[in-house]
Formats: sequence, C-alpha cells, structure tokens
Amino acid sequence: MTERKFGKHTIDLSNQDKVFFPDDKITKGSVVAYYDQVADFMLPHIKGRPLTLHRFPDGIGKSGFFQQNRADHYPGFVDEYAVDHGGNTGQVRHILADHRAALVYLADQGAITLHRWLSQQDHIGNPDTLIFDLDPPGDDFGPVRQAGLWVADAMRELGLTPYVMSTGSKGIHVVAPLRPEADFDRVREIAQGLARWLADEHSDELTTEQRKNKRKGRIYLDVMRNAFGQTAVAPYAIRAKAGAPVAMPLEWDELEDKSITPQSFDLNNATKHLNNRHDPWADMHRHAIKPDNMAKKLEKLLT
Repeated sequence: MTERKFGKHTIDLSNQDKVFFPDDKITKGSVVAYYDQVADFMLPHIKGRPLTLHRFPDGIGKSGFFQQNRADHYPGFVDEYAVDHGGNTGQVRHILADHRAALVYLADQGAITLHRWLSQQDHIGNPDTLIFDLDPPGDDFGPVRQAGLWVADAMRELGLTPYVMSTGSKGIHVVAPLRPEADFDRVREIAQGLARWLADEHSDELTTEQRKNKRKGRIYLDVMRNAFGQTAVAPYAIRAKAGAPVAMPLEWDELEDKSITPQSFDLNNATKHLNNRHDPWADMHRHAIKPDNMAKKLEKLLT
C-alpha cells in the first residue's frame, strides 16, 4: 500500500505496479497518476453528474465490466446520487466524482474509463448538453472530420455554440451547451430534427439510418445519447484500448489538422499537451441557450 493525501482525504493506493495495458506495459500507478494530473481539467466536466465506470481491476487484458451503483465499501468522499429509473431497474445509487480524491480513488479501483450523464444532479431530468456522436463507417477519419464541421455549422444556425472532442476510440463528439429547461425527450426530438436536416443537405455523406446495412458507407448522425440515463465518455477519460488513448477536447482548427486522429492523444502525451494550452471546453456553459429558442430556429430552417 502507498498512502497519499488529497486535501483532507487519505487514500491507500494498492498494487501500483500491476500492469493495466499489457501491450504497452502501462501500470495501474500510471493510470492513477494520470487522473491526478488531469483532475483540474476533468472535474468541471463531471462534477455533479452521475457516472458509469468501465472497470478493469486486472487490466484490459482481462474482461472488464460496467458499474453504475456506488459500492458500499467506497469511502465517504466518493459521493452518490440516487435516481429512480422505474421499471425493473428501480433506484440506482449513481457514483459522483466531485473532487480529486474521488477521481484518484476510482482509478485505483480499476476504473479506466468514466462515462458521464448529460445532466447534473440538480436538474437530472433536463440535459444541459446536446451531443452528436460521429463514427466513421470504415478506417478513413477524413469524412468524420468533414461531418463534424457540417454539424458545427448547423448548430450555429440554431444559435448554439458547438464544441468538439476526439473520443479516443473511432470518432468524435460534437456537443453544445443548453440551459436545462427541457426534458430529454424534447431535446432528443430537436436533435433528431437537426440530424434529418443535415442528412437531407448532405445525402451522399450523412444518414440518420440506424441500420448499418442501410447506411451505404455514409456517416450515421447518432443523437440517441440524448436520452435519460444515457452516458457519453467524459472529457479527458482514458479508453480501455491498446495505447491508452484519451478522449481529448479540441479546438476547431485542431479538428481540421489532418494529422489529428481520434487516438492522437494518449496517457503518455496528453498531460504534456495540456500543459501547453487551456481547456477548449472551459466555461462552455456560459454559452448555453434556451432549447425553445433552438427549436424555433430549427422550425425556420426546415421550412
């Protein structure tokens, strides 16, 4: 055990030499250190948001699992927020990571990737973030880059301020801040309307067809994460993939840089990259708009 203090909280870090990424010889200690180093960047984007953990206590060479419920043995500084999901699910004691100690503790528990809700606990039924999830149909990232720029332009037409992030997996997320004044169903309905308009405008490149066999090589405009209980990978989270790629918020000119790919940033280079810049998503919610205003502009766009 290695004892570390984070403010008033003490954590006993265990097995820091355990290898979490076998192909890259990246240890649990390196994962824990990374989350400690990026906490100031990451915490504003997950604070007050229920999390789903993708845990690999024995590293990514073994099967991992997803965890939503807070474990009873977690220390008191790992907060929770109970949500009634109804039906067979019932109440879930969702995990919160509102400060550095909680983030580091979860990493020490083998939580390699954190996925966050699009709403916060004080307005859990109303999202404050709109998201388009764009993945390439093949290996070419170029069409996703162009699709992201089209989505961003369309969002601006509706008065939104778009932001972009490489996911550390295959594609990008284009997001925009909202005032939490409409429920998930309403926000998803508006997002679907915008996606249909984009697919009509760029019918050879974009589609809203959910069935892969009907997409015909076009990029799917996925807006289904705009739903109650759905999550998206948190900014700056490590992905459980070879090389330990990281979900990295980007400036728009970085997306246009053809050398940038969804896995350009990883555990080894992300912190150096962050030391030379500000967070492109900092204070994004100062640009939040009313969903009703967005809906009115969409209606005009569609007529």
